[in-house]
Amino acid sequence: MRLEKGLSIVFAALVCAGLVNTAALAAEKAAVQARAAAGQNVQFDVYLPLQHKAELDALLDNLHDSTSASFHQWLTPAQFHARFGASAATVAAVQHELEAYGLTTQVISPQQIHVSGDASSVEQALLTQVHVGTFKNGKKTMVAVGGISLPSTMASNGAVVTGLSGFIRMRSHAKKLEALPTNRYSEAGPYWFDDLKEAYSYPSYQVYNGKGVTIGILMSGGFNPPDMAAYFGHEKLAVPHMTTVNIAGGAPYDPNDSLETHLDLQQTGGMAPAANLILYNLPDLSDANIISGLITIIETNKADVVSMSFGGPEIGYLPAYNDGVDFTGILGVYDDVFKQGATQGITFVASSGDLGALDVPAPACFDTNATSTCGGFLESAETPASSPNVTGVGGTNLVTTMTTGSLDSKYVSEAAFGDPLAEDIFYGTPATGAYWGSGGGNSIYYKKPTFQKLVTTGSKFRTVPDVSLQMGGCPIGSVTPCGPDRSAAVVAIGGGLFGVVGTSISAPDFAGLTALKIQRLGTRLGNENFDIYTLAALQSTGLPLNVYRENIQGYNGLFTTKKGYNRVLGNGTVNGVNFLLAPFAPVAGTPQTPSNP
Repeated sequence: MRLEKGLSIVFAALVCAGLVNTAALAAEKAAVQARAAAGQNVQFDVYLPLQHKAELDALLDNLHDSTSASFHQWLTPAQFHARFGASAATVAAVQHELEAYGLTTQVISPQQIHVSGDASSVEQALLTQVHVGTFKNGKKTMVAVGGISLPSTMASNGAVVTGLSGFIRMRSHAKKLEALPTNRYSEAGPYWFDDLKEAYSYPSYQVYNGKGVTIGILMSGGFNPPDMAAYFGHEKLAVPHMTTVNIAGGAPYDPNDSLETHLDLQQTGGMAPAANLILYNLPDLSDANIISGLITIIETNKADVVSMSFGGPEIGYLPAYNDGVDFTGILGVYDDVFKQGATQGITFVASSGDLGALDVPAPACFDTNATSTCGGFLESAETPASSPNVTGVGGTNLVTTMTTGSLDSKYVSEAAFGDPLAEDIFYGTPATGAYWGSGGGNSIYYKKPTFQKLVTTGSKFRTVPDVSLQMGGCPIGSVTPCGPDRSAAVVAIGGGLFGVVGTSISAPDFAGLTALKIQRLGTRLGNENFDIYTLAALQSTGLPLNVYRENIQGYNGLFTTKKGYNRVLGNGTVNGVNFLLAPFAPVAGTPQTPSNP
């Protein structure tokens, strides 16, 4: 029996109650102000590209080829640097060049050098002008105006500078709805983690629960232990083991700004309750801090799988968005880091975005005096999901069974129709034409990787997403009324329970499933895209694998397809036990029972 009336009442409550602190962890371009004083301290990072990339790419293929003698023979960080890192001589030469301008250098890794000094010296070294930039919250930053010209040694070695753009392109992908979901209200949620495990046929807790696996969460904001106890206790489950590694001091717990951290920990912890969770806590989502966090992850080499529920438009690195400075080299830095992680067996998972295929306002819309005539939203895939060495996860609205007196949440159907937005809820610009929906599209930077040649993607470049799970829809800012059957999940934060939507749900859910696969196979997996597309290709031949649900209708600026790959949902949503190649394993049953606590 369908409960359309009850569904509409519940989601009216979820939606009309309001969106909390939309500026938290949002993308933002600083307002450029006066030139920095000559003696003002400036800090930035220099990254040196990996060496012998053709050899590295061949190694990555072999590490993920079950017929190769190198299959799953993962490297240590030291082994990787010996083969592919910048040489000690190169690092020393770059240091010497920078120090000749009176700058101080610190080697973080063979690829990263942290630099500090007064503004006058930085301007001489990089042939630029350093100005002070101010974000809406009053935080100051330093911005290179008029371009950056690298000194000869840095330029000849392909160095990339981060920390001087004044544009935080990355944003978290969760939106919180003010509500108090104390139970399963309808066929469309809001869902607890165990509802989703039943709907997507995750394996029984008694068979696979993540024991022995470490999941890394890369995000900004600490977490509140009482909220974790309340969340997991509600479902009669012990709180998973959680620790924190602060990157550059991290960011404190805040009931608004830590929403994403709580969602990621609660979703991954629910999917793999016996796993060890490490929060890599960033000060903010600037490229410099994200890359520092990633380097910490790969150099310490503790996490087997890493979940990243944030992203930013690739075209946001083009000169048009950066006062004429080309920052696309930063995309290469990200991919170098992910390549190193993949050779060590680390799996990286990222949300594909929540603005569908139209991901970023036109450049003119970022002007402080811009009006609605500045332009609309433009197509762009999001990084880090667009890296070929990251699994990008999109999302749907999920409908499950609802029976009075039962907590059963069996799969019924899914759809991926985006919700038109009446306003720019992510960047705060006057741009028009945005959609809330599963992020997807073509990369402008990465060529089509080997594994995507196993299916038809419709592009010669890397496309996203790769897979999908439930993300929910109809956030505040939508053109009302939204369509039917819009789903959501539950998050505990600040002493309350709230509805939340975004691919920030689907990405940690898939990271948790990956942890179960690592437990099942007893080994790290590395770049999971190789397996994802192999299974998609085999399913397309007619083999009854049933790994991916297809024929899910939807639109995010692009349309889904009845069968095969599309740039809304990738290869489709995932059947858990079939993805683990354990089709006869018992599945997670009714929530709050031994198979699905």
